[in-house]
Amino acid sequence: MAFLGISGMQYSGETFPDVRIIVAEDSNVFTSMISTRMKELFGIDVEICRTFEDLQAANELSDEAVTLAISNINLPGAENGEALEYLIDLNIPVVVFTGTFQEQTREKLLSKDIVDYILKDNIFAVEMLAESVYRFLTNHRHHVLIVDDSPTARALLSSRLKRYNFRVSTAESGAKALEILKASPDIGLVVTDYNMPDIDGFELTRRIRGARGSHELRIIGVSSSTNRLLSARFLKVGGNDFMLRPFIDEEFYCRVNQNLDTLVQIRAANARK
Repeated sequence: MAFLGISGMQYSGETFPDVRIIVAEDSNVFTSMISTRMKELFGIDVEICRTFEDLQAANELSDEAVTLAISNINLPGAENGEALEYLIDLNIPVVVFTGTFQEQTREKLLSKDIVDYILKDNIFAVEMLAESVYRFLTNHRHHVLIVDDSPTARALLSSRLKRYNFRVSTAESGAKALEILKASPDIGLVVTDYNMPDIDGFELTRRIRGARGSHELRIIGVSSSTNRLLSARFLKVGGNDFMLRPFIDEEFYCRVNQNLDTLVQIRAANARK
């Protein structure tokens, strides 16, 4: 049975019995809460590692790949972040669950290409963690198209989205984007730059809307321009959202999630009719 999470994200009610999740955390309270919630929501029996030694053993004594790790920054036996470094070196996707957070900590975490970080500083922390886990397990169902004539910008946005487990296609021009959209009807989100040499972001949005409405595909416009009227113009031609560069990872991911959550809810409502 489908239901909404605290952010408005829609849970499908499905379970993930074949998923392997490791929780590297020494707090009995949080390990108990996480274990209970993962089992209730997703049918997942998580593996608890309370020390760095436990974490190493969980990896080395099993041939089964770890789907996702939920890890505190520090563990007994790894008081200087060695546990997190260990997981990242193994290319295991990590959601950091921490009560220690400063601007310097944030920058260090994001530089390591973690999936997400959740702070333990509020009563909804475990629910927010559950949503992050669910998104990671289901984001592969979403196909996102990035449109930008800058190779650097395309690579940056692509790496961000792939970190979160999305399927990603890229286009270096508006014309190429239209070709890809025609060949890939499963694309549910387009992230397009405004300033492109052949078809700018406004015209691309107009042409996309001629074929597919907001109930089928969402569009986020992006630009480095300081012209604040661009956002209004994007929305007027059929865009759903707009962001000015430079933007931070958390903002970008939240905007992507909000648009895809809306799309999922629209599709679910149409399916019930």
